[in-house]
Amino acid sequence: MAAKKNSKYGKKASDKVERVMHERKEGTLRSGSGQKVTSRKQAIAIGLSEARREGGKVPAKKRSAKKSAAKKSAASPKKRSAKKSTAKKRSPKKRAAR
Repeated sequence: MAAKKNSKYGKKASDKVERVMHERKEGTLRSGSGQKVTSRKQAIAIGLSEARREGGKVPAKKRSAKKSAAKKSAASPKKRSAKKSTAKKRSPKKRAAR
């Protein structure tokens, strides 16, 4: 007796990605800004996003490294030493006599 496999993605996600890939091949798939999608990865992302919106079984999007690094630095504030001003003071320019 085989145990049922616990998959990451549900059937709705699979169907959406399949439909979107057909649209991409036909040249009718458009991104949110209205531009034609030619990238396979972008097409898959659009299909998963649509499935996620409709309540399909799809894992949450990964956070970008930039955002997670910013979160970590905000959580633990670092001590900063007071910097001396390095800006040069400008003297008023002398106007040339005409």
